[in-house]
Amino acid sequence: MEKFQGKAIFRGIAIGKILFHEKAAQPVKRSGVEDTKAEWERYEKARDQAIEELHELYEKAVKEVGEVNAQIFEVHAMMLEDDDYNDSVRNIIENQKLNAAYATATTGDNFAEIFANMDDEYFRARSVDVKDISERVIHILNGGKAPRQLTEPAIIVAEDLAPSETVQMDKDKLLAFVTKLGSSNSHTAILARNMNIPALINIDIQESWNGKMAIVDGMESCLIVDPDEETLALYKRKLQEEEEKQKLLQELKGKETVTKSGKKIKLYANIGKASDVASVLGNDAGGIGLFRSEFLYLDSDTYPTEDEQFAAYRQVAEMMGGKKVIIRTLDIGADKQVDYFHLDKEENPAMGYRAIRICLDRKDIFKTQLRAIFRASAYGNISIMYPMIISVNEVRQAKAVAEEVKQELKEAGIQYGEVEQGIMIETPAAAVISDMLAKEVDFFSIGTNDLTQYTLAIDRQNSKLDPIYDSHHEAVLRLIQMTVDNAHKEGIWAGICGELASDTTLTERFVKMGVDELSVSPPLVLRVRKEIRETE
Repeated sequence: MEKFQGKAIFRGIAIGKILFHEKAAQPVKRSGVEDTKAEWERYEKARDQAIEELHELYEKAVKEVGEVNAQIFEVHAMMLEDDDYNDSVRNIIENQKLNAAYATATTGDNFAEIFANMDDEYFRARSVDVKDISERVIHILNGGKAPRQLTEPAIIVAEDLAPSETVQMDKDKLLAFVTKLGSSNSHTAILARNMNIPALINIDIQESWNGKMAIVDGMESCLIVDPDEETLALYKRKLQEEEEKQKLLQELKGKETVTKSGKKIKLYANIGKASDVASVLGNDAGGIGLFRSEFLYLDSDTYPTEDEQFAAYRQVAEMMGGKKVIIRTLDIGADKQVDYFHLDKEENPAMGYRAIRICLDRKDIFKTQLRAIFRASAYGNISIMYPMIISVNEVRQAKAVAEEVKQELKEAGIQYGEVEQGIMIETPAAAVISDMLAKEVDFFSIGTNDLTQYTLAIDRQNSKLDPIYDSHHEAVLRLIQMTVDNAHKEGIWAGICGELASDTTLTERFVKMGVDELSVSPPLVLRVRKEIRETE
């Protein structure tokens, strides 16, 4: 029996045989071609097939992990449609008279290197995406077959896994995965958490493990290979206990989210699109604490119209049947880039031209969205939340634009409902002046992902910094406490909609802090409800 320590990205237990996963080799030979037109057409056919595959992956991912987490495959499809990428392939085929596979591989390597050498961490991460899409096209050009499917339940062990590889595996047979590389904030890690799959990273894997019995313990962040009978029996009991806990969670549907002492907590869910509402209702969330409206823009080739946005917001409001729906206004910028916004390249986009800064600068875009939200408010219980606030002046400007919109609607005889206006507290500046900000708004929602990275000066997407990235850092928790206290002094409520909201090791502390609301990924609602109901 051997035990290996790693880093858990989903706390669960799995028992089964190891299947060592190796990426299919994509041999690329450099060869000349006479008919460059036919070779370019061959590339176009392979590229179009790759795009079709990515759209299919997107649809599969939507069902398994929700709209927000499936977006990576739409991004990959858009990258394959990029003019610069395709022009480079075409140039190599036509001017150098070389084969399509070689042209694709060369283009992929060149673009990946460009991204890898950029200063910004987000763009460096795109290097992996370029390689992934290039390999997909080469695989098709080489006549590759569909990925081998799991025939029996297995623990997948690999050097690394791309998001596409994770989603393509049969969820019912994928017991867990263990990788040498990866980051707790990678797309694959996020998919694992949303698919409820135990997963470990940073394990020094060995090919000799293939076929051996193993245990993945996400609670203790370890992998046990060839466990002895006593250890295996122990973990089988633990696994049975976990399965029984999951069954008990289902019994919490319809129950109140209330502590033992009788304090009620609002337990909401985060979504990206109207199609995510099914999961919200299926997991019995009390409302929607974060509707990421930017995905309406990310999914469009041009600015979504007022009517298009109104239709989406109205649908969600009606489906939620009077339950609270908090729509975050446009949060484009940083790691969410949209071509038609024509945003300049920034050295540090996470701290640059983004979110409310864009909205207050481009008020025509902002007013279009606010008109759609206010119109939809006539059909349900809608609230507005402004992101990336750092000053009282920003809040007042945003509210002033909202007043303009309301007046215009009133003059046009268009109905709208009572709409609360709140802000996200996701910068240390906002937390520190939360006493001033609380006088201006109806509620606070604390975005702990950005609040943590700004407070610790650590890029949460930089895997090299994982060892020192501490979301439980006392500085972060004190800023949360300060925000909650200042909210209550002014008689408004304060919630959390970031990753920490679903961290059940902090649930009791949040309750004691006085947090009024927690908004989490839909599949985690019942787990957090259980923790709240067991808190004094």
